[in-house]
Amino acid sequence: MKKRMLINVVEPEESRIAILEDGILEELYIERFSREQIAGNIYKGRIVNIEPSIEAAFVNIGISRNGFLHVSDVKNSRSSSNGDSSDKTETSDKKETPETTDKKGTKDKKGKTETKGGRSRIKSLLSPDQEVLVQVIKEGIGEKGSSLTTNVSIPGRFLVLTPDSTRIGVSRKIVDETERARLKQIIEELKPPPNLGMIVRTAGERQTKRELSRDFNYLRRLWKVIENKEKKAEVPSVIYQESDLVIRTIRDIFSTDINEIVIDSEAVFKKIRYFLRLIMPSCVKKLKLYTEQEPLFHKYNIEREIEKINKREVRLPRGGSIVIEQTEALVAIDVNSGKYREESDPERTALKTNIKAAKEIARQVRLRDIGGVIIVDFIDMKEEKNMRAVEKTLESSLKRDRARKKILKISRFGIVEMTRQRIRPSLKSVIYESCKNCGGTGETETLESTCLSLMRQIKSMVNNSQIQKIEITTSHVVAGYLLNKKRKKLTELEEKFSKSIIINGITGHRTGEATTYGTDSEGKHIATR
Repeated sequence: MKKRMLINVVEPEESRIAILEDGILEELYIERFSREQIAGNIYKGRIVNIEPSIEAAFVNIGISRNGFLHVSDVKNSRSSSNGDSSDKTETSDKKETPETTDKKGTKDKKGKTETKGGRSRIKSLLSPDQEVLVQVIKEGIGEKGSSLTTNVSIPGRFLVLTPDSTRIGVSRKIVDETERARLKQIIEELKPPPNLGMIVRTAGERQTKRELSRDFNYLRRLWKVIENKEKKAEVPSVIYQESDLVIRTIRDIFSTDINEIVIDSEAVFKKIRYFLRLIMPSCVKKLKLYTEQEPLFHKYNIEREIEKINKREVRLPRGGSIVIEQTEALVAIDVNSGKYREESDPERTALKTNIKAAKEIARQVRLRDIGGVIIVDFIDMKEEKNMRAVEKTLESSLKRDRARKKILKISRFGIVEMTRQRIRPSLKSVIYESCKNCGGTGETETLESTCLSLMRQIKSMVNNSQIQKIEITTSHVVAGYLLNKKRKKLTELEEKFSKSIIINGITGHRTGEATTYGTDSEGKHIATR
């Protein structure tokens, strides 16, 4: 299998990175410079207010919306974690003792610490106007602010540094116990300072002590710079900014099984070459500068795949399809067999379609960067072994996904529930925006519905004794319908209530779009519901 990484950075507005396996797009990352990327950034912020009812604080970090800091993400809270890089066998460096808390989650006899459900209450950990060092763990979506943590972590190529911690851990994705023990021993031999914890990333597997030591020294120097900057910085301000998409991808995603990296910018080519010489000198030879006239993503048919990201329906090989619907609360994926009938047995047909669908669902979830709750409605199957086969296919196909996820077994209704880590807005939200006329639903009111709604508004307004004139501005089509189909009724209303009703049709308005207001005898606008 040939793996190729394509880096498209010729346009100043964006960076795009695609990973192909035997010519098939498997991963896609896009970063627009018009949208500030703050996930991973570290800020010196100030507590604006505390909400005990939801055990959270809101923090001013110097951006448009205050960040959200839950008690579980506050340092010394028992439920703190370091995400994907954590190890199930490792424990927190700080532990609550029986002397400090009781079982009911109230104040102990000394009255020092409050807990609720085993966690420290937010008010005992933070106070209004307090300065805090926080890191963005998830960017804000819609009207929601960014999710924050005080458990700061700084990723390197092979290691993750966790300040104010004594933890030495290994990524749970490294399953070989001998290798885990070897890596732990190396980290212990590096003798991290008492206030610095260290976690070995998946990329650190099979790495030498020299490579790990180099990464460790880099991270330690970086943390010292952050500490010094924090002491001098005003509040609020950014203390550390995550690397751009290109460097982030090389650091976190590039692996030795990638055969070549193709870049269409000489400046970025030199930048990556310099970075690789520092972290993986042996891989510099895999770099290739793309100089052809045809755009890089067109050359490898990536543009067609990007166009499909907004499509509801994704066709499956040799028949069948999946339909993806994104809502505010969740993402629903429906599997359809369509005209696929290679098997005479309906059960076999359902199994084959579901197997193909499971593989494509895993791919689409990665490509679209879908996060949150995902519901998959597979074609109904009767046999237990077939259900288990589909579950196994879905789980194995999702293994390559770097985001954290949890998958439940197929229910008796043929439904699979799963969650996937959401750090940044989905790729669709980066490329597309909601239609201003339909609100992103893909539907608008019919002409008839719009006119009936306006007639109801008029009937309500003529009963207002203060209103003498009613004026409606809408599209030519709607205005024409009202003046022709509803002229008789409008005239009756004018005569009965001694009102003036004016219908204006203008260019630029669409069906379903209308402005209605009433004025009194002196021409002043009258507020209406």
